[in-house]
Amino acid sequence: MMRCWRIAASSSCSSCAFGVVQLLELGNPKSSVSLLNDFSALNKNTLLFYSPNSYFSTAHSKHYVFKHIDDAFALFNRMIHTHPRPSIVEFGKLLATVVRMKHYESAVAFLRQMKLLGIHHNFYTLNILLNCFCRLHRTDFGFSVFGKMLNLGLQPDLITFSALINGLCIQGKVAQAVRLLENMVEEGYQPNLITYSTIVNGLCKIGDATHAISLLRIMAERGCAPNIVTYSTIIDSLCKDNHVPEALKLFSEIRGKGIPPNVVTYNCLIHAMCNSCQWKEVKRLFDEMVTANCKPDVFTYNIMINALCKEGKVLDARDIVETMVQLGIEPDIVTYNSLMDGYCLQGQMGQARTVFNSVTNKGLAPDIFGYNVIINGYSKAKRMDEAVELFHEMTRNGVIPNVVTYSTLISGMAQVGRLATAQKLFEEMCACGLVPDLITYSILLDGLCKHGHIHEALGIFHVMQSDGLEPRIFHYNILIDGLCLVGQLKVARELFSALTAKGLHPSVYTYNIMMKGLCKEGLLDEAYKLFRKMEADGCMRNSCSFNTMIRGFLHNNDKERATQILHEMVKGGFSADFSTAIMVVNLLFRDSTGEFFRALVQNSEDYQSVNME
Repeated sequence: MMRCWRIAASSSCSSCAFGVVQLLELGNPKSSVSLLNDFSALNKNTLLFYSPNSYFSTAHSKHYVFKHIDDAFALFNRMIHTHPRPSIVEFGKLLATVVRMKHYESAVAFLRQMKLLGIHHNFYTLNILLNCFCRLHRTDFGFSVFGKMLNLGLQPDLITFSALINGLCIQGKVAQAVRLLENMVEEGYQPNLITYSTIVNGLCKIGDATHAISLLRIMAERGCAPNIVTYSTIIDSLCKDNHVPEALKLFSEIRGKGIPPNVVTYNCLIHAMCNSCQWKEVKRLFDEMVTANCKPDVFTYNIMINALCKEGKVLDARDIVETMVQLGIEPDIVTYNSLMDGYCLQGQMGQARTVFNSVTNKGLAPDIFGYNVIINGYSKAKRMDEAVELFHEMTRNGVIPNVVTYSTLISGMAQVGRLATAQKLFEEMCACGLVPDLITYSILLDGLCKHGHIHEALGIFHVMQSDGLEPRIFHYNILIDGLCLVGQLKVARELFSALTAKGLHPSVYTYNIMMKGLCKEGLLDEAYKLFRKMEADGCMRNSCSFNTMIRGFLHNNDKERATQILHEMVKGGFSADFSTAIMVVNLLFRDSTGEFFRALVQNSEDYQSVNME
């Protein structure tokens, strides 16, 4: 019968599944195995950690209830030392409860200990073991257990296959999950809503909403009606991928089928509308939600508050917070973090700090995100002493700074020229065990290069490479710009020329930086050649590209080529920036012969369209 289960491991592999718990080492520093050994070492008549109130079990109950996982270990220890031992059914109840608590590694430890004690597994406990392995991202071991089940003559059920499908989706192996689903159908199994919804969720997580919708249609054809959770999963995926019209179409479909949208469905659509600043649609959906008796939750309000704050509409966001309170919906820390961020973006640090201070009065504790928001606000406002003071306050309050905290402070220090402090913060960050990311390195490199500390910048660049981080094009842009700034054009040229060999493509910013550096040194022909090369290399020129070359030529009194590029710029739909416009106007005033003016307006169609900002 099992021609399609060749993906399962052989029986010789299945036994290894029971010995892998040492490899898991998940959860607490002290592994579940060592904890289990501690319990096993206890005198079997001693009932440490056991309390009659810590769990209940009656002959009629289907499961146990534990306050803590230690209670489960205590009961397991009691069970294995009881003579005669409880039946495998009782062990199954215990295991099921541990799995519901999401202590999958502990369940595996129990099952392994049972095997060592000669307690034979049944179909139910093997299903539990298979599910635990899948939940722990070890679907390979799950298939080993599957192979053992087949060798024991046990018939896999829908729960077995659903666990394997879920495990494959968790690991991102959605294509294999889909194949397994089809194999199930071929073998006569009828997947249920949970099985299909698991794959729909897996497809959406990898951004494949198109195939998720196809599966939705197949479900209906096979007589398995999708529910609102299935639809909401796809709507959320479509919204996140900016396919909002398709999401709205699916939304209309569910209403047409009489399936009432839930708060998650509305939240997904409201979020999408907020992201595209379609405030009328946001209001329409919100009003429709209330009319449909679908009560907005704190997430609904937080979505709108966050979007309004990012758009600079902090007063509107504040009004929504007040509405929440009036309706009895308690704002959470995310609500206040969004408000603080909104005030910081507007430079209203006093208001932001007032909100921050009010958080503790409302029974909430500021989190790392809240601290980072205010520190960033102070840094942007160049109030670095206050940023540092808050940094010390957060550590005193037991909030551990993260990479974002240090990167923000380093950026602020670099902006105000306190490079020694920025480097000290970088060193402190590394000493704390935090690993700088590509953004941290770019911030420090930019600060050093902008202040002419190119040698220190090159040293940091090499540290980044030795740490195993592959520099991106923006790191090279920073270095090339820094080298040009201090007159090391030769080294900048070499770095630019080596980009292709490193598998990197120069961006428009890279070209602009090099052209500016070449013009600065009077190497106009080389800069002009690079300007022409951009288009041949498939790099579209921007306004800065034209303005850089025009200023370079005008600065070196090459009016002819400056005029030529000015005309090209206008034809391309770009405008002269302020510096270029000032240079052109000054030249026109000094142009006693009128030669430059005539050259500038030689193409009448261009004359009317010259736009100087």
